[in-house]
Amino acid sequence: MTSTGATVHSFAASRAASARRERARDAVLALLVVAGLAAACGLARWLDARRPAEDPFASYEELYLKPGTARRMSLAFNGLAADWYWLRSLQYVGRKVGAFKGTLALDDMRALNIRNLGPMLELSTSLDPQFMAAYEFGAVVLPSIDRDAAARLIERGIRENPQEWRLYHHLGYIHWQAGRFAEASAAYEEGARQPGAPAWMHVMAAQMNAQGGSRAVAREMYKRMYEEAADEQVKSLAVARLAQVDSLEERDRIRQVLNDFRARAGRCPADWREVAPQLRAARLRVAQTGAPLDPSDVPYVLAPATCDVELGEGSLIPKR
Repeated sequence: MTSTGATVHSFAASRAASARRERARDAVLALLVVAGLAAACGLARWLDARRPAEDPFASYEELYLKPGTARRMSLAFNGLAADWYWLRSLQYVGRKVGAFKGTLALDDMRALNIRNLGPMLELSTSLDPQFMAAYEFGAVVLPSIDRDAAARLIERGIRENPQEWRLYHHLGYIHWQAGRFAEASAAYEEGARQPGAPAWMHVMAAQMNAQGGSRAVAREMYKRMYEEAADEQVKSLAVARLAQVDSLEERDRIRQVLNDFRARAGRCPADWREVAPQLRAARLRVAQTGAPLDPSDVPYVLAPATCDVELGEGSLIPKR
């Protein structure tokens, strides 16, 4: 064999060996990922099998890895691991909601005791700092459980994505719910400076300072939540809260009609028919029975003992 031929042969052999090493490395990495996922699933099954009968969700309360440890263990598959923890978070909440005997709102799940939701969302967003769905879910669900954890989650998201104006919107919403209107205004003002931020971010900043606790701001907040939300559950929550604001304003007008009647007649109306014309004049929708209708088309109830108005049975309007 000539020296040139030997060189070519040696080069080809080296390339082949290198290719074999790369394939072997890829195979090892793939096996590690598969093994890691299998171990996680196996651990979940093991915990499920040993959970106490009095706590059907014990396997969802286990302590999870620290974010830094999870990043190291997930190798280059952070996105896959983030998705896994995200799905685990949804299962965690979903199973408790499914077993709960009562009515829940997405933004008030205190009754479920979902204490691990914050750490699970933190893991998902640490593994994938651009995981906007997890930030949105955390901004809506977490405040009623752990408001500080909700704020930390979004603040870390802002540090990782400083030009993402929607994160400032989420942070403003968290502060607004807590009655921290100055902090909410600052969040909206900073978000308004980011690329692509809509003009209403400036408006929200101003409204927070001027009338943060008003129904007008609440209406604007839930309107923007509906328009910007990617999650259908969040959109449904916004619709329900907008209907609640409408109902609160309707009940104020109904109380005024009742007070006027009592001032004239010296008593409470015996039924809605006695004040039906006044209710229509107050721009309220009135059923054939004379009863005013709430935004979910359920008649309001007249409470004669207090001469007040209440939501009717079967109403879809949130009570709190």
